[in-house]
Amino acid sequence: MRVIICGAGQVGFGIAERLASEGNDVSVIDTSEQLIERVRDTLDVRGIVGHGSHPDVLAAAGADQAEMIIAVTLYDEVNMTACQVAHSLFDVPTKIARVRAQSYLGAHFGDLFSRDHLPIDVVISPEKEVGQVVLKRIALPGATDVVQFADDHVTMMAIECSEDCPVVNTPLSQLTDLFPDLNATVVGVWRNEKLFVPHSADQLLTDDLVYVISHRDQVRRTLSLFGHEETEARRIVIAGGGNIGHFVATELEREGARTNVKIIEHNRERAIRVADTLRRTIVLHGSALDQQILHEADIQDAELMVSLTNDDQVNVLSAVMAKKLGCDATMSLINDLGYQSFTATLGIDAHINPRAVTISRVLQHMRRGRIRQVHSVQKGQAEVLEAEALETSPLVGPPLRELDLPEDIRIGAIYRNGEVVRPDGETRIKAHDRVVIFAKTSAVKQVEQLFRVSLQFF
Repeated sequence: MRVIICGAGQVGFGIAERLASEGNDVSVIDTSEQLIERVRDTLDVRGIVGHGSHPDVLAAAGADQAEMIIAVTLYDEVNMTACQVAHSLFDVPTKIARVRAQSYLGAHFGDLFSRDHLPIDVVISPEKEVGQVVLKRIALPGATDVVQFADDHVTMMAIECSEDCPVVNTPLSQLTDLFPDLNATVVGVWRNEKLFVPHSADQLLTDDLVYVISHRDQVRRTLSLFGHEETEARRIVIAGGGNIGHFVATELEREGARTNVKIIEHNRERAIRVADTLRRTIVLHGSALDQQILHEADIQDAELMVSLTNDDQVNVLSAVMAKKLGCDATMSLINDLGYQSFTATLGIDAHINPRAVTISRVLQHMRRGRIRQVHSVQKGQAEVLEAEALETSPLVGPPLRELDLPEDIRIGAIYRNGEVVRPDGETRIKAHDRVVIFAKTSAVKQVEQLFRVSLQFF
């Protein structure tokens, strides 16, 4: 696929890196010569210095032959204009734009991004998407990653196996025998810096990070089975009153009065604006690195500190300080991959990579076949995909044990007529089933082929 990416920042670079590694023909546009030089030196892509919304620059990037444009510059207006120009002058079929300003995204302006107005096929709001990830992590404190599929009926969780995990050293086949009514399937394991799809005879070990796909009603029970019975935090301190912090606090207020939330915001004007829009949340003006401010926020009594500023260093250090001052658990927003590798050694309980969230949304529209949703895990080493099985799919009909499926994929759940089916060897996939699959990156193309529209692809 020929793709143009406008913006060579962290998000644009990450998308280009992933798409280029999969053999796509990628061109990256940015006004910064330094960023384009980095792209040229590091990735197998074309780098073009220029303005992503200018027709001549898009033409130089090959817009007349492009199948997709992904506009992720720092400026909403540039992203929207780039999509408009790509549509009007070059007839690019798929247009994706990152839009950060919430004023563009109001429900009463729902038809703004339509073909007759601003022809953008996919609008990505990173602040809202990341905020939703934070909320899911707050709701399920025992999981280090949470994503929902099949209209929220199926949940994928990443769960750490601690020393007191009850299922350590137990073959996976025995778990099925011990808990026959548990609608949950172990689909992936991260062990010693390696990711693999386990077999029924494999055992889980201490310090494994396990990927489990389950029915949404079985999430709490599954976490308990793995030794995680942490309760949802009710006393929360948020560092950063930007778009993400404000979104999280707003949603927590909507959920009810049980949660006590305090926000620390270093910009006085922003702090005032946020305080004016929230009803029960206390907003403190100051630095999240100031111990006095942390004490004013009652950090020593907090159950969770969520660091959501625009500065990775502030997010890391404020989480460390909060833990030292008595906060029970911490979660940090971290963009830099270099910081993510040592968060656990610093005592940070969980981190969120906003770039990974955006890349997952883009991959959803890159995948061929009836792929409805994609979530990338372990820095792109695997994906969890939801796909619709068609009549022509080789998956439809035979029992799963008779299918010659690749070693590096595992079917985790099947959503059929409002019910979630836990797959086993005798399960038969039917046409129009929505199948949730864990696949290592090397097997993703094979998964796409399984869900292509016509038999001619097999």
